[in-house]
Amino acid sequence: MLNALLFDLDGTLTDTDTLHLLALQQLLLEEDDRVFTQEEFEAHVSGQANANMCRYLFPERTVAEHETFAERKEVRFRQLSPQLTPMPGLVRLLDFAQAQGIGVCVVTNAPRANAEHMLSVLGLRQRFNTVLVAEELPRAKPDPLPYLTGLECLQAPATQALAFEDSVPGLTAAVNAGIFTVGLATSQSRETLLRAGAHLVVDDFNDPQLWAQIERMLGATA
Repeated sequence: MLNALLFDLDGTLTDTDTLHLLALQQLLLEEDDRVFTQEEFEAHVSGQANANMCRYLFPERTVAEHETFAERKEVRFRQLSPQLTPMPGLVRLLDFAQAQGIGVCVVTNAPRANAEHMLSVLGLRQRFNTVLVAEELPRAKPDPLPYLTGLECLQAPATQALAFEDSVPGLTAAVNAGIFTVGLATSQSRETLLRAGAHLVVDDFNDPQLWAQIERMLGATA
């Protein structure tokens, strides 16, 4: 059975890591004359909630200072992101889910303002009745709570769901929620995603391996 599709946002519905990295690089250079590399971003920031990002970047600063910097970073990101496009095959998959009566939701570590902005730019806001923002929950990814909450919202058990993720924290959360998790090789290598627990790794939503998995789950009995 397949009754639910749960999607991360950044790097999954659309490729955004380049813009997040650029926003951070600009601000850190402007404010602290600090050079921030892609390798550092991939190891310590990609997929993380802003609170974790700021604790890594500024361990000496207060929570209030972290929140101020995070907001500046997200404003800069939104200024850089007017031309986002959906990941190849995404609209096809959403059309298929709608035709099959499969529930869909977004499960993201991004702030609410970013999530709403990106879905609007992508033309996908009406596709998702449920957008779960981890910062509005007691715990963010890599804790499984955001995905467990998504399953509750869609009224589906983990065994009847697919999750889509591109980062190690997101994969950890989805896998530990008991969901068959598909890694998208946008922000991390195939090998990194598999080591993080991905059950399947694809380049985009057109990958025949993904559609074969969907057909297997649709053909299974409860």
